[in-house]
Amino acid sequence: MDKSKKWNEHLLDYALYVILGIMILGVVIADPSFLSINNMWKILAQASTRGILALGVAGMIVLAGTDLSAGRILGCGAAISASLLQSVTYASRMYKGITEPLPLWIPLALSILVCVVFCLINGFGVAKLHMHAFIISLGTQLIAYGVLCLYIDSQEGGAQPLASLDPRYIELVNGWTLGMPNLVWFLLICSAIMWVVWNKTTLGKNMFAIGGNTEAAAVSGVNVAKNIMLIYLVAGILYGIAAFLEAGRIQSVTTATGTNYDLDAISACVIGGVSFNGGVGTIPGILVGVVILQVINYSLYYLGVNAYLQYIIKGLIIVLAVAIDVRKYIAKK
Repeated sequence: MDKSKKWNEHLLDYALYVILGIMILGVVIADPSFLSINNMWKILAQASTRGILALGVAGMIVLAGTDLSAGRILGCGAAISASLLQSVTYASRMYKGITEPLPLWIPLALSILVCVVFCLINGFGVAKLHMHAFIISLGTQLIAYGVLCLYIDSQEGGAQPLASLDPRYIELVNGWTLGMPNLVWFLLICSAIMWVVWNKTTLGKNMFAIGGNTEAAAVSGVNVAKNIMLIYLVAGILYGIAAFLEAGRIQSVTTATGTNYDLDAISACVIGGVSFNGGVGTIPGILVGVVILQVINYSLYYLGVNAYLQYIIKGLIIVLAVAIDVRKYIAKK
């Protein structure tokens, strides 16, 4: 009986990975060229910005919250980055007063600043006003989208894509170093830093304590409000970096930039074992979730699956992931 229970628990723990593995295997059987090295690098490069975004979102989920505004916040940061790094020879650039290329760190810093401001609004709502993260981030999502639309629409001649970017910027984001895309390097560096934050710092330990049991954490001397604000601050920095990189990756920022990125990030976190019940999650798990989700996205696109059907499949993956997470939580209780 004990062996049967253990087998059922293992099956429950890895059910989602088995299902996704079968899906990927089906794609490989349908078209073996999918496993080419070139495709693998494309998948990892495309997963990079969403991966960095997911590292930020994961902190909120560990706190037993979420962030529905991440995608729209990223859109704002991307618009700032792209508008400041349009080629100075481009006649329709947004800032015609910029006649010399800006140092790349300036748009990056401004992107981070904008994203941090939005995240701190979310953090203040959760930490100080005791609002549910779902509600405050839903409101911030709408605000960020409105800001993004107003910003892009403020261009001379009306709304138009922010394109024709500085070649230095494009090379930094889309270039290769030591045989690997720079985007993958950026993801690995951010992941390494966040692993240290989560596992080797007081902030990380407090984050898991708050997510596991807020009242117990407060009683044990943890400054709950301060630590929640710090987690949101870290998320804002990650969002700003992801936004800067995403603008350079897609090379054309519009009001649609960032749409559903938050759902992809949340999905990747849950697939990677970050529990919506709080207090559980690992950085390697998040990376695995991000890559698996991107493999599924890319494989569906690669096989020419109807775009509307792709939404249905991704939605089912999210429902299944959360259902398994809830089932594991109930089993533990």
